Amino acid sequence: MNIVASIQARMGSKRLPGKVLKNISGKPMLLRHVERLRLSSLIDHIVIATSLNPRDDLIEKFCNDHSILCFRGSENNVLNRVASLISEYNVDVHVEFCGDSPLIDFQIVDEFIDYFLKHIANLDYVSNTLKTTYPPGQEVSVYSGQALVKLDNYLDINDPLREHVGFNITRFTERFRIHSIEAPAKFNYPDIYLEVDTENDLELIQLIFKYFLDSSINYFSLSQIIELLLSHPEWVELNNKEHRRWKGLRGK
Repeated sequence: MNIVASIQARMGSKRLPGKVLKNISGKPMLLRHVERLRLSSLIDHIVIATSLNPRDDLIEKFCNDHSILCFRGSENNVLNRVASLISEYNVDVHVEFCGDSPLIDFQIVDEFIDYFLKHIANLDYVSNTLKTTYPPGQEVSVYSGQALVKLDNYLDINDPLREHVGFNITRFTERFRIHSIEAPAKFNYPDIYLEVDTENDLELIQLIFKYFLDSSINYFSLSQIIELLLSHPEWVELNNKEHRRWKGLRGK
């Protein structure tokens, strides 16, 4: 069983260009993300999925410099980019991430993968993205690699939602067996934003990393992050009024 995590990353973010390589306590944000995912005991490989746009040559160079696998494909047809990655790496189980979530908790990731593996005979897709209960930036989607490849072949090539990946699986409940996981009470903080779309988001993430690294805590869990932010409500206010484009897809 080949379990592969991909991280969608590109330099052309409209709101915060080059955000995936922004500095967080001395390291690029994308490296912080990869380092936390490398702690997973269930992921076999991590691949950065970037585009063929020349400006993303910087991401390929970053991957080469840090011995991280890199796959390049369509800039706008991200569904095809990731489906092609799945075919290239013979992925059985795909774990989907975006490069704006450097605080992902590997323990939660492993819980989701384990859940999917235990129910693989009856499920195609497991995620916490169908309803926002975990703090945004803690999104985990686990699904059959072949499910995405089939969807890529099925979906109209001009479908505007091809800019999204696993989300497209959730559009076809008659074709795919889907399960939504909601956060337990200790993680149910949908208004704490741990993703990076804007400068205010980046400032919050930098504060969090600095706090723990200054305390010689190299890995810190979502529980520790939430505890920290509940004790610093002024930090939460830094970015909790930012516009979130994804809310139009989830309804929240």
